[in-house]
Amino acid sequence: MRMLTSILLVFFLLLQYRLWFGKNSVPDYLALENEVTRQQIDNEKLKQRNKLLYADTDDLKSGLDAIEERARNELGMIKAGETFFRIIPNKQEQ
Repeated sequence: MRMLTSILLVFFLLLQYRLWFGKNSVPDYLALENEVTRQQIDNEKLKQRNKLLYADTDDLKSGLDAIEERARNELGMIKAGETFFRIIPNKQEQ
């Protein structure tokens, strides 16, 4: 009976060692779980960015207003008959 108990105890200790310190152990599982959580957060950020980009491209494809707005802001477009005024703030040193 003692022999059987000692053999079972050795097997139990070997299984516990593998559970806590071996390959695919509990710490490995917890590290992978944290990695999955971080990756899900990164994916959500990228999904939001993609939604904005899709909305921007759809707006550019469908309407001329968005194209005109971009041309005005990025390229400095001025329509015929418009007058462009640039207001430069006065720098006052105190």
